Amino acid sequence: MVYLVSYDLNRPGQDYGGLYDAIKALGDWCHPLESTWLIDTTLGASPIAERLRANIDRNDSLLVIGVTQDYAGWLPKEVWEWIRGRSAALSGIGR
Repeated sequence: MVYLVSYDLNRPGQDYGGLYDAIKALGDWCHPLESTWLIDTTLGASPIAERLRANIDRNDSLLVIGVTQDYAGWLPKEVWEWIRGRSAALSGIGR
């Protein structure tokens, strides 16, 4: 399943290298926007959020949500290729 991970990190100057490493450790990933990642993983949204929570501050915000085949936007070609390459992993297959 592909999940979108998005966050607001509210502490200026904070080193969030641990968060980025934790995201990358979840599975195959794509980082299309500054505070947005796409993760192809066998984990669900809650376990993903729990693993990432240890790497953000209490005043930060985090969203983990499954990605469907209904998507649109303006992104670099390689990002669209990453997304399209995982079409079988996107929810909504077989509806």
